[in-house]
Amino acid sequence: MWFKFISYLKFLFKSTNEHGVHSPFVFNYVTKCLYSKKKLNRDKGINALLKSISYFNIKNVESIELQNINELIQKQFPTIQFGTAPFDLIIVDNLEVSTLENQISEGKLHNDSMIWINSIYANKETLVQWEAIINSPLISVSINMHHCGVLFFRKEQVKEHFTIRI
Repeated sequence: MWFKFISYLKFLFKSTNEHGVHSPFVFNYVTKCLYSKKKLNRDKGINALLKSISYFNIKNVESIELQNINELIQKQFPTIQFGTAPFDLIIVDNLEVSTLENQISEGKLHNDSMIWINSIYANKETLVQWEAIINSPLISVSINMHHCGVLFFRKEQVKEHFTIRI
């Protein structure tokens, strides 16, 4: 319990809003998607996920270990395909660097793919995994939103990490 409370206070201290973002890609994502008034779900992380699917016009999704999210997505976006590579979006509860490297080497991800990770502050272990992943040279953009984390593989962008309040 103390871990979540203390980590949330640290997150609030480090985090920013759209005014602290100097990347046009991330600025547009934050202002036009994450901060849009649409409310698709009560859970902030799931709401950010659903808004991101709409914003990036996601077509192919792979959901690992999160069956209930598949149902929410299918209900909201009936045309989305699950399990058809290459994936525009991979949704996971936990992710390790080796799993990420396998997804890329097997050709399951492309330059504009996004990985959404649920509950990066669930416990100390998930936070350590998050830190290892954002330091991977494969990731160019990472966004910590406390409720979830988002990773991008944009080769044209300089490696940056953002901590954004939603």
